[in-house]
Amino acid sequence: MEIAILGGTGDIGEGLALRWGRDTDHAITVGSREAERARETAADYSTRLEERGHAATVDGAANPEATADADVVVAGVPPYHVADTVEAVAESLSGVLVSPAVGMQRDEAGMHYHRPGAGSVAAVAADAAPEDVPVVGAFHPIPAHRLADLDADLGLHVPVVADDDDARETVIGLADAIEGLAGLDGGPLANAPEIEGLTPLLINLAGRNEGLSDLGVRFE
Repeated sequence: MEIAILGGTGDIGEGLALRWGRDTDHAITVGSREAERARETAADYSTRLEERGHAATVDGAANPEATADADVVVAGVPPYHVADTVEAVAESLSGVLVSPAVGMQRDEAGMHYHRPGAGSVAAVAADAAPEDVPVVGAFHPIPAHRLADLDADLGLHVPVVADDDDARETVIGLADAIEGLAGLDGGPLANAPEIEGLTPLLINLAGRNEGLSDLGVRFE
């Protein structure tokens, strides 16, 4: 499978690229608005994997080139860049589109879920994507720093929401393929707000309770 991670130079993109590069034989391409930055970052990821004895090669390209022919495209960009990023690659987008972004606002009490007018960031991505491209919400409550630390054990669940059953199952499989993650069927895309809203809760708990840094979720 060919996976493109747009915004793959960022935190969540780093973790997904490294984990899929280590745990699967999928072809990974890091996307960025700047092709040179994407190539440099991809070379760094490849080197880090090679140093651990993994021969996976991570490529880098500008977002539209990274998207072309990809089976799965992860929009690993901040929520306020999701629509612009998806629209910029719409002509080359034909695979499953995954949205892990969460809208949040901070005040003196902590972090709060900032629900977009569309209902969720996943819905924003769906509105920006071509009609025939299935959109999946996933990887929201995964602590990015912990994901990128290949020495860290995960032991976390990944709720996955989508209207397209096949697309949902594909992304559940991608979550399962990462050691220590397990994908869960979260139902249709309309359930994305409940999933996205977990992230600010986790950040607040991690910030206020000793020993809970890089907090994720596991349902038992």
